[in-house]
Amino acid sequence: QLQLVDSGGGLVQPGGSLRLSCAPSGFPLDYLRIGWFRQAPGKEREGVACIGANSGATTKIADSVKGRFTISRANIENTVHLQMHRLRPEDTAVYYCAAHLTDTEDCSESVDGYTFWGQGTQVTVSS
Repeated sequence: QLQLVDSGGGLVQPGGSLRLSCAPSGFPLDYLRIGWFRQAPGKEREGVACIGANSGATTKIADSVKGRFTISRANIENTVHLQMHRLRPEDTAVYYCAAHLTDTEDCSESVDGYTFWGQGTQVTVSS
């Protein structure tokens, strides 16, 4: 059974940085599409970034965070990182890691593209 552990959230001032981590257990990243989503109070869950399976060459970043967030794989650690820079108060949300078993390069920014979900990690951007 695939389990996801997402971590790295916290309280940060506007303009600061955080790095979130997603560690899937039981399956190598070669066979996992990984996505990061976030959900603020009263809002729908939205896709933030994703990285495809296989080589991990395919990545997508949502327009709302493009130029500030990056997604990458650390294959030796079997971990996916979401690096967040120049954080804004509107980035405040619970961030979720999600995964889908596949061997294709594509990735999806839709919740429908994922089967397994982490427990979420809170990111709060406030002075």
